[in-house]
Order: sequence, then C-alpha cells, then structure tokens
Amino acid sequence: MIETSPERLVKYIRDGLVEQEHFGFIVLCSREKVIGTTGETNNYPFFLRSCAKPLQASLLIDFGMDKFFNMTQEEIALCCASHAGEEIHTRTAQNLLEKIGLEPTALKCGLHKPLSKTEQEKLLINGESENVFHNNCSGKHIMMLGLCVMNGWDTLTYDDINHPLQKLIKQKIYELCEVKQNYPVTSDGCGVPIHSMPLKNMVKGYLNLFCNPVYEKITRAFLDFPYIIGGENRTDTKIIENSQNIIAKVGAGGLCIVVNTKSEEGFAVKICDGDMKAREITVIDTLKNLRWANIEIDRTIKTIHGNIVGEIITTL
Repeated sequence: MIETSPERLVKYIRDGLVEQEHFGFIVLCSREKVIGTTGETNNYPFFLRSCAKPLQASLLIDFGMDKFFNMTQEEIALCCASHAGEEIHTRTAQNLLEKIGLEPTALKCGLHKPLSKTEQEKLLINGESENVFHNNCSGKHIMMLGLCVMNGWDTLTYDDINHPLQKLIKQKIYELCEVKQNYPVTSDGCGVPIHSMPLKNMVKGYLNLFCNPVYEKITRAFLDFPYIIGGENRTDTKIIENSQNIIAKVGAGGLCIVVNTKSEEGFAVKICDGDMKAREITVIDTLKNLRWANIEIDRTIKTIHGNIVGEIITTL
C-alpha cells in the first residue's frame, strides 16, 4: 500500500473554533513537468470518475463522429458533461440520440434525480418522474452509442470492459495521460469502466487534450457552452463562466481538474473525503493564488435564520 500525506486545505471556523477540516492534494503541472504540489501523493492512483469524460470524448473527434452525425458544439459539450439535468441538457441529449437513431432504452447509464434542485422541484410540481436523460452522464453514454453505431460495434454491451469501444477508450486515455503502466480499473457510478492514475497524469492528459489544435472543438465546447458542461450551481460552470481561457471539470470523490489554455498549465485538486464545498473553495483559491481568475463565492457559515456565525477558509 502506497503511503500518502494529504495536507489540510480547508477549515470551517464557527465562532472562533475550528469545527470542520478537509484534507487533500493539489498538483500543478506544465506539459513538460510537475511544477508544484501540496500534499504528498507518492504517485498514488485515484479514479478519474467524471473527469474522464473529455478524455473519452476525444474519440468522437478521432473517429469523426462530430461530422458523421453533424453534431453541434452544444452536443459535443454534452458528451463531456456532468450536467444538472435541466431542460437545456435533456433536450440536447434527446436531439443527439435521435441523430444516432436509437431509442432511450439503449442507454445503460441508469436513472437518478436531476442534480439541479430547480429541476427536481419542477418534476415534483408537475407530478413527473426522472428519465434517463436527466442522468448527468447521459451525454457520455450517447457518445459511446454513437461510436458503436458508426463502427458497427454491438450497442447492447458497450459498457463491458472487453467491448472494442472500452478497450479503445483505455488506450486513448493512457496515451493522452502519458500512462506507462496499468492501474486499477472499476465501474463508474453510471456503470462503464473507469480508470485510475496519479494526479499528475490526469493533468497531463488534460493539457494534451485542451492544448492540442486537433481537439479544438472540445476546447471551444467547454469555453463557449459552460452551462451545458455543468449547469445550476455546478463548480465547473462557475469557473468557466467567470474566467478567461480557463477550463474546469469536476469528478466524484472530491476531484477537479483545471487547465489554463493560454499558459498551457493545469492543476488537479483531490479532497480526500470528497466534500464538494471544500473542493470548490480550494479550486477557486488556487485559481486566485495563480492569478488565473478571481472568482467570488459565499464563504460564510449561517444559521437557518441567516445569521453569520463563521466562515470557511483555505490554508493555501
């Protein structure tokens, strides 16, 4: 077992007392090397989770799926998204699946309530239930099905680790991320295989993707349609909308990868306990410290009556 040494990154201070702490890692890289680290990972591999989506989506460019199905930039963005299940997301997903010529039953991502609280309320008020398009991974699964249709691969088993598509995805991710050895693989929350690797390799993969003219359409999809990438109250959408030349993508387990497409540098944040608020504040303060962006978010701790009783701070 590899020993790691995470650092304390976030503190919740309530009326002068530290009530809550979150530990993790930050790894900053250029395309050539690791520039700096916070916490010592000792190259421990973490699962990419949804941070894999743009890497997986590189295949739609490689195979010309964007041209084959006359995809819009919004549809390309959706293939990379962990979307909030709002109307703009579900409509885009439905349109892309129709282009591919398959029924919703072909999607194997499963059901969950929309991540958007507003959309959840709409469904409740209208007496409706969530459908497969509300799944935050539906765009990725539609992309996978599109690649299968193009190449004549079986669409019933596209989620199997031994499927030709999944073998190609592993090969492509390892190539982009400059991975030279095999690391553990598991099933992601939506059922498809997901790979692990050290944080520095994740950042290298993002730099090799988003700073490569070959994948300009994916880069533009992020920069031009950040709301499709996430949506209501999603960290990656907030960052892209409130910065210039900055791409961000969140993943489960406290992960977020950020790329400065102008300086061709990037960093990964991993919060050990997976706390989403701690992740957001750490990423935003890292952006500020690097002078890449200055984004304001509420850091106060309040009672249900709205009284401020503390604050959330980073130790960066």
